[in-house]
Amino acid sequence: MKIDHEKMTAEIDLMENAKYYVVDGIPKKVDDLPAGFGSQTIAWQHEKPVGFDIHYIKRNK
Repeated sequence: MKIDHEKMTAEIDLMENAKYYVVDGIPKKVDDLPAGFGSQTIAWQHEKPVGFDIHYIKRNK
């Protein structure tokens, strides 16, 4: 990810499946699910994201 702090812009790769959130002008990537199906939840405090929680289910084959 290319970040231009002067222009306050970031360039991301649209060919990569990813999720991002921004804290104080800095984009942060949310970790991918380790396996299977699941959800990623971003926690907010005082109108700012403070972290994220990952839940996943791995199906038996």
